[in-house]
Amino acid sequence: MLEQNDVMKKEEAFRVNPVTLAFIGDAVYTLYVREKLVRSCEAKPSAYQASAAKILSAVAQSAAIEKMISAFTEDEAEVYRRGRNAKKATKSKHASVGEYNRSTGLEAVIGYLYLSGEKERINELLSLLAEEDFSVKTPVEPYKGQR
Repeated sequence: MLEQNDVMKKEEAFRVNPVTLAFIGDAVYTLYVREKLVRSCEAKPSAYQASAAKILSAVAQSAAIEKMISAFTEDEAEVYRRGRNAKKATKSKHASVGEYNRSTGLEAVIGYLYLSGEKERINELLSLLAEEDFSVKTPVEPYKGQR
C-alpha cells in the first residue's frame, strides 16, 4: 500500500485539492474504523457494517471533529478549514450542510496526513475519540470455521 518512497512532502500534500484530500481521507478513516471494529469483538458482518455506517456518517464525523480540533497543528487546522469550506459536487442525504462540511474537513486532514506519511499522527488524533464510539452493538460467538 503506502511505501516510504511513495510519501509526499508535506508542502506537496498541502497543495492537493482539499476535496481530493477528503477522498483519500475517507478511505483511510473507513479502513481505520472497520479494523477497529473487527479487533473489538466477534460479530456478524452485518453488525460490523451497521456499526461502521453509524460511525462513518457525516453526523458522527462532525461530532468527532469537536473532540480533536483543539489538537490540530497550524497546518492541520488550515487543511481542515480548506476542506470544510471547499465547494463539493455532492450533498449529504442525512446530515445538515454544516455537519457535511465539517466531516469533509476531517477527511481532508486525514488524507493530508496519510499522503505525507504521518500515520502515527492519524492514530494520535483518532485515539482522542472514545473507545465506546468504536463498539459493535450486537457481538456474537467467535467464528468456529474449519482451518
